[in-house]
Amino acid sequence: MPLEIVTIPCLSDNYAFLLHDDVTKTTALVDAPEAAPILAVLDSRGWSLDFVLLTHHHWDHVDGLPALQEQHSPKIIGAAADAHRLPPLDIMVEDGSEFSCLGETVHVSDVSGHTLGHVAFYFPGAKAVFTADSLMALGCGRLFEGTADQMWQSLSSLASLPEDTIVYSGHEYTQSNLKFALTIEADNSELKTRAIDIANARANGHPTVPSSLALERATNPFLRAAEPSVKAALNMEDQPDAAVFAEIRRRKDQF
Repeated sequence: MPLEIVTIPCLSDNYAFLLHDDVTKTTALVDAPEAAPILAVLDSRGWSLDFVLLTHHHWDHVDGLPALQEQHSPKIIGAAADAHRLPPLDIMVEDGSEFSCLGETVHVSDVSGHTLGHVAFYFPGAKAVFTADSLMALGCGRLFEGTADQMWQSLSSLASLPEDTIVYSGHEYTQSNLKFALTIEADNSELKTRAIDIANARANGHPTVPSSLALERATNPFLRAAEPSVKAALNMEDQPDAAVFAEIRRRKDQF
């Protein structure tokens, strides 16, 4: 049976994700912004919490962990490069690491840019990648610690996953990201269609996360820096892809 994945709104605009395997009866959490909504889902479904996968050290991805640990005893998994500022880790991972979780082999990628040591977790069997604040719905995270070159490399790596991969990112920023995306590719027909879908989802109180990688490739300006049409729109036809990405990120920071 496929993994059951539950999207949990937390704080004002964060998401956490619970993954449950009904065969092994095990449950994992990706990021812990706050405990109460996560505990509510665990309690309502009668699940124990066996693993917590941490993508990066920012408070809005880890602060719920102590309260979760008071009621459960999960193994904590996170990046070795970030271990000095993450909660204590039971399993340390790095780019290219693999580990067993929920009956799957999980693949770890370093996706530094937003922070150094940020990782993404790819579950190939579930066709799911958990990207937090690296690749986001119609966006990417601000470059608080890494460089534009690092983030472009991270996004390019994520973009190379199978196009039917579902992207579980960390925040409900999609409407604001959409407004910016339209300044880059106002004539992108798929982006216009996505705008309608986003408006309908939010009007009905539904999350816009997760999204498909195919849709991100077609509409997310931060994944499209190599596209000739995007380079032309920015008058950067002869510039390297990473330089075009850096300009898109600069514009978004000032948007």
